[in-house]
Amino acid sequence: MEYLNRDRLEQISDKAFQNQSPYPWVSIDEILHPDAHEALRLTLPDVEQFDRKVGVKRAFGQGYHDRYILHYHPSLEVAEPWQQFISELHGPTYDALVRRLFALRNGAPYILTLEWYYAWQGCGVSPHCDARRKLGTHIFYFNTDEDWKSDWGGRILIMDDKGRLKTHSAPEFDDLNVAASLDPRGNGSLLFQRTAHSWHGVRPLESPPGHLRKLFIITINVPTLQVLWRRVRGKDPDGYPLDRTDFPRSIPA
Repeated sequence: MEYLNRDRLEQISDKAFQNQSPYPWVSIDEILHPDAHEALRLTLPDVEQFDRKVGVKRAFGQGYHDRYILHYHPSLEVAEPWQQFISELHGPTYDALVRRLFALRNGAPYILTLEWYYAWQGCGVSPHCDARRKLGTHIFYFNTDEDWKSDWGGRILIMDDKGRLKTHSAPEFDDLNVAASLDPRGNGSLLFQRTAHSWHGVRPLESPPGHLRKLFIITINVPTLQVLWRRVRGKDPDGYPLDRTDFPRSIPA
């Protein structure tokens, strides 16, 4: 089975992506073939595999990002559709998308890290810009209209500070203008580039108990000094231990 919808990916304009306001981002619907999206949705990892992160202190006084998190590593046991999809993400179709949109020359290294995020009632993502090691982030949606209602929240906010704020600060939602509000349901995704003003966040969820907002997130990392130092210590770009023989998992040119 092919997972990524190559025709849809080829329709994305790199010029439009880079010229998007307030920073490069694109909402991609039908990112996966419908049967592929359904196969992945039905075989998502069980929440019992996840670590529950609550009240973890963040830098610069920013609010908590509570969630269940499952960080991918090659020895992690996942269902066959996810094995196939992850393999495809390390292949030429996704590599071509990344290099084209982010203007990376052939051979320029980057490293993908992969995670599943599930969130429950009250969880939110305070406004923030990502770390410098992150070239970009790609968020895939795995809720449907049936298991996640629009009035429960969970919309991803693309926010604009008009160039006023320092990256290392802790603004509230009301300190920023909302440039776009994206519904994280259905067969879609958000891809954005990290900049010094790439503010984004999610207001606290208002879902009933027992309902989870489910995302799969690809981080496109560049080999900064922080990443290289983590490599020396046997860790991936996110700081998780890995087999030294597995690092880096960059896409071949």
